[in-house]
Amino acid sequence: MSSKPRGQFLDRSTPPNIFTLILLAGISALSMNIFLPSLPSMTAHFDTEYSVMQLSVAVYLGVNAVLQILVGPISDKLGRRPVILGGMVLFLLATLGCIFAPNVTLFLTFRMMQAAVVVAMVLSRAVVRDMVPADEAASMIGYVTMGMTIVPMLGPVFGGLLDQAFGWQASFWLLFAVGLLILVLTWADLGETKQSSGLSLAKQFREYPELLTSPRFWGYSLASGLSSGAFFAYLGGAPFVATNIYGLSPALMGLYFGAPAVGYFIGNFLSGRYSVRFGINRMVVAGCAIAAAGIGVLILIVFGGAGSAELFFGMMTFVGLGNGLTIPNATSGALSVRPHLAGTASGLSGSIMIGGGAGLSALAGALLVPGSGPLPLLWIMFATSFAGFLTILAVIRRERRLHL
Repeated sequence: MSSKPRGQFLDRSTPPNIFTLILLAGISALSMNIFLPSLPSMTAHFDTEYSVMQLSVAVYLGVNAVLQILVGPISDKLGRRPVILGGMVLFLLATLGCIFAPNVTLFLTFRMMQAAVVVAMVLSRAVVRDMVPADEAASMIGYVTMGMTIVPMLGPVFGGLLDQAFGWQASFWLLFAVGLLILVLTWADLGETKQSSGLSLAKQFREYPELLTSPRFWGYSLASGLSSGAFFAYLGGAPFVATNIYGLSPALMGLYFGAPAVGYFIGNFLSGRYSVRFGINRMVVAGCAIAAAGIGVLILIVFGGAGSAELFFGMMTFVGLGNGLTIPNATSGALSVRPHLAGTASGLSGSIMIGGGAGLSALAGALLVPGSGPLPLLWIMFATSFAGFLTILAVIRRERRLHL
């Protein structure tokens, strides 16, 4: 546990206030989904196919995953503050590029550059682990991510409304304005929480085998990645389901699209409240089980012919609830396997989660075609959620055998 004092707001000589960490995590999440209701109008604007425009999700997640591998060791070496500030500046420049891109190729290029904002999400969690021990970190990460869900929950709603009123670029202008404000706040409030590791960057990267050979690290990372995989598949497929299957307008789609975030908010609140009491393993088991059960019930409903937009999106709250229980606790578990490598572990576990998410997002977009209905998406979501449940059970079983 760090000996540093708790943060004093707007004091760069102390660790950051939790409000700053919430906003840093929030801007990363907001950039992922605010523009999704605009995908149909962006497809028309750039005169391309929906599957090409949908790559704005997949390529963003793919670059996001690669950057997370680099961000952790660099921040363990150089500190959290300079890496976060640098990433935010790159994000702002890339956002301007998206707004003024003359064709879809340049748009997707700048969209990939926008993934630099991932430093805000990865390192806000590492900062928490710098400040407090494992169980308390799970609780604090739960509160941070609970707060951040308010932003992406409202993001698609505003994105849909902005698209109808001003066009698709308005969502990116909002991202730029919010990102600039958060950059200024972070500069004023974020004190350094990580002392230099004393290792060169090359040696820092060579610390990866210490994590990669840890079964516990893989167990927690895969439990988080597989459980959240259902949500990333949702990101790739839900816009198609909403517009092509249920005929929702951009504004109404934006309203419905935030359903998982409602569950995610509740799940993170429960994580913040009960992780210390029940332990991270039990919380992860509950989260994976709830997500898988919710999707399983929805599959049965669709098979029974009772599917509707309200039922489809309403049941997605269980995916959000499950992820809200799983992700903070599994993340804390992964970061606590080697506490001195918290930044590296945060980046690597996040890369596993986001990299898998990019593939699932692209797969969902590819499998959903006119006439397919929502079942291809639902089967992907169920399979990944259930696999996460099996993974955390394997972690628990191994821990019990080691303690016999």
